[in-house]
Amino acid sequence: MRIAVLKERASGENRVALTPETAKKFAALGATVAVEEGAGSGASVTDEAYREAGVEVGPAAQIVKDADIVLGVQAPDPSALAGAKPGAWVAATFDPFRNGELVEAYAKAGFEALSMEFMPRITRAQSMDVLSSQSNLAGYKAVLVAANTYGRAFPMMMTAAGTVQAAKVFVMGVGVAGLQAIATAKRLGAQVSATDVRSATKEQIQSLGAKPVFVENVAGIEGEGSGGYATEMSEEYRTAQAELVSSHIAKQDIVITTALIPGKPAPRLISDAQIASMKPGSVIFDLAVAQGGNVEGSKPDEAVVKHGVTIVGFSNTAGHLAADASALFARNLYNFLSAFWDKEVGKPVLDEEIGDAVRLTQGGKVVNDRLAG
Repeated sequence: MRIAVLKERASGENRVALTPETAKKFAALGATVAVEEGAGSGASVTDEAYREAGVEVGPAAQIVKDADIVLGVQAPDPSALAGAKPGAWVAATFDPFRNGELVEAYAKAGFEALSMEFMPRITRAQSMDVLSSQSNLAGYKAVLVAANTYGRAFPMMMTAAGTVQAAKVFVMGVGVAGLQAIATAKRLGAQVSATDVRSATKEQIQSLGAKPVFVENVAGIEGEGSGGYATEMSEEYRTAQAELVSSHIAKQDIVITTALIPGKPAPRLISDAQIASMKPGSVIFDLAVAQGGNVEGSKPDEAVVKHGVTIVGFSNTAGHLAADASALFARNLYNFLSAFWDKEVGKPVLDEEIGDAVRLTQGGKVVNDRLAG
């Protein structure tokens, strides 16, 4: 069983899908592990560190030749996989709803594409969930970048020259990224409040010492979709939420938006009029900017100033913490494959529940139900 890892080709992508730690673990299962030279440089992993872990290091064509499994952070172009075995597995993130042509290309090339974003939200798959591991780091980084951009201190400071008031931070969307954003802002000494369309998150917000801001006058809306993801809300709820947020947002110094809906553009949470109501010098970090953005006028990897408010957001936030992000991503991949490793046949054999959920292509066809039509 040959496992190959190529250097990431996407612009600004510094993460790598294999670390020396996970390479040793794959070798212990009986696999041969090969990595393209320079693949780990952006994540502070040297070629020598891979060699010391028993990994074959070389040029891309040599690494991918006869590979049974290819691991990636972002799925490589199928043309980069020339020489891999027919029907080879490729486990990576595919962004399948937006990259339909790439998925079709994988089917045409005869590879079995395994989309890590489609990992089901079930207990035994938690350690395999790349969205959660990367979102956790993204929520942390968002607060640090916002704090760095903000021209004032976060904690309250009492000095001989007077008191510096604590910054007010508002987190919109309380998934994995939002919870980490709340925790990080609290650790930095800010006054933190948060909102979400899922009423079940209210207790989670309070458990972190933040104030929940929720629509109370529209009953019966839970906003809970399959696997714990948010779903689109009714027009009545959206109107009520917009009114509540508008009054709250005008008093905030920092706003972190994290709302995503799988398979759809990011919901618009903050309008230009709401930005205009904020104090000059305020900062908004849009974690959903790469999916269309929660904030009107936000642009990936650009600082946009509107009405004196700075709006920032990265197309790949976790990639700004490449070493830790890679370590977690690599463990997710190892946990995924090792959970299904059949020692008798010397390779992983996927089950229906998880295998069918993540498998996009097989036997030259697109086979995933979520992509049907």
